[in-house]
Amino acid sequence: MSGTGKRRSQKERSAETSTRLMNATIDLLHDRGLARTTTPEIARQAGVSRGALTHHFTTREAIISASVADLLSKTTRDLHRFAEDFIARGGSSDEIVDYIWQMMEDRLFYVTMEYLPEARHNPDFRADLIPTVRDFHAGLDAIWTALAARTDVDPDHTRIVMNATMCLVRGMISQTVLRPNDPAYYREMLAFWKQQVRQQFPIKAASAQDSRRQAGAR
Repeated sequence: MSGTGKRRSQKERSAETSTRLMNATIDLLHDRGLARTTTPEIARQAGVSRGALTHHFTTREAIISASVADLLSKTTRDLHRFAEDFIARGGSSDEIVDYIWQMMEDRLFYVTMEYLPEARHNPDFRADLIPTVRDFHAGLDAIWTALAARTDVDPDHTRIVMNATMCLVRGMISQTVLRPNDPAYYREMLAFWKQQVRQQFPIKAASAQDSRRQAGAR
């Protein structure tokens, strides 16, 4: 039964088991790597039987693909929430760079390093992930487009800055594998890149009418 005393439906129990299995898969990909993420280990980590695992996901490839898609979908939802908040309060480009760094450093990039080689060599796996990755990039685009609209910067140029930022952050985080205990090294690079991004998005000076409107709102 659930915490409310109401008996859960079969559909609800099935969804909970799938979630546990996908969460366990991501944990194993991050903590032990793709090669050690076996179906027995996934079942053990999730606290379910092998039979329950194969009932929900018939192959190891299927559960890894579904788990990665679920992780990226959650990240995309968070991106859109950040974009909505960013638009509402008029955030800065510095905040975007910080958010991307935190987002990628919080397991996402390390998990990505595990599944990307498989996607390179496995066309079916790659095809499963492409739509989810496209949605993920649409979430990123929403944030940068909001910044571009407020600064009159061309959207195409904005996407170049976005992609350059993503490439820089990925490269920096990949270095943390062999250079994990040097926060100043990464902080200095992020500060330098924030300065470059800031120059691409000069904030428009408020017009006299905007100033009067803001004054009246206070």
